[in-house]
Amino acid sequence: MRFDIITLFPELFAPFREAGVTRRAFESGQIDLRLWNPRDHALGNYRRVDDRPFGGGPGMVMLAEPLQRCLEAIRADRAEPAPVLLFSPAGAPLRHATVTDWAQSAGAILLCGRYEGIDQRFIDRYVDHQISLGDFVLSGGEIAAIALLDAVARLQPGVLQDADSHHQDSFNPALDGLLDCPHYTRPEVWQDAAVPAELLSGHHAQIAQWRRQQSLALTAHKRPDLIEAARLAGRLSAQDERYLKSLPPN
Repeated sequence: MRFDIITLFPELFAPFREAGVTRRAFESGQIDLRLWNPRDHALGNYRRVDDRPFGGGPGMVMLAEPLQRCLEAIRADRAEPAPVLLFSPAGAPLRHATVTDWAQSAGAILLCGRYEGIDQRFIDRYVDHQISLGDFVLSGGEIAAIALLDAVARLQPGVLQDADSHHQDSFNPALDGLLDCPHYTRPEVWQDAAVPAELLSGHHAQIAQWRRQQSLALTAHKRPDLIEAARLAGRLSAQDERYLKSLPPN
């Protein structure tokens, strides 16, 4: 798959491609990542990419014309059309299901805004999807783009050492969309806190039951909305429901 990034700061992506397990997705060519600076497509001696907003107010707004020329260059370079994705507070929250869809796609053109935003006329004409990381504002879309690319990269075959590792991730359908259970490693006792006895039992069914119950308890406490979603989707068993009823109220 191929992702083209429109960004005024392409240097921010270099460490991401060179460190951590997700670098395997780029080294193997499973993800072809190309960076495009709209300043290279701006006119004039100053290569201007922003201007003051109509109506007044603080900050600057990214100009539509350099972005249009940059987008045209990308489309001319790509063999097939690709959707344009903008990272914006107005976008839909990024979810695991969305990441999975992009991980199975042919890629996209990711638009990273800066300053006060992008001329709305460009958004109206060229942007196909808008995504938000949450109810907060970043200085630009680059961090959001890296977050999406990281989530997509780790789902590619061979990127994680254990092919089944991501199936145990929080929000994964394999966990019925619930939060993952707590994890422990050596030593068995650390600062007077012992590893739960169930994990030391060697009894696979008992361990699986403990992990399921811990997942249910953690999700019910931290994200009850995920419990309701799993219930509505018919993903909770009668045993799950009995355990949830046994939990003390939040």
